[in-house]
Amino acid sequence: MGWIIALIVGGVAGWLASMVMNRNASMGIFWNIVVGCVGSVIGNLAANQFGISGSVQSFSITGLIVAFVGAVVLLAIVNLIQRGKVR
Repeated sequence: MGWIIALIVGGVAGWLASMVMNRNASMGIFWNIVVGCVGSVIGNLAANQFGISGSVQSFSITGLIVAFVGAVVLLAIVNLIQRGKVR
């Protein structure tokens, strides 16, 4: 059950991040979930360095925020590589 929640939270975080980074039109639901889940891993790695626990396997607002921040960072890196600038 934890993986289903992680996919849902990852999808929401990826969707929110794609809206913030103005990439919503070029991404579908599959890529929103991928970006959110990978962003969650990035966010959790960074959050653990600061002593913040933000696991998304059981829903929490902290986990959603950590996944969202990680997804925004991931999309910023992708924008930097693709376009040479962060929007």
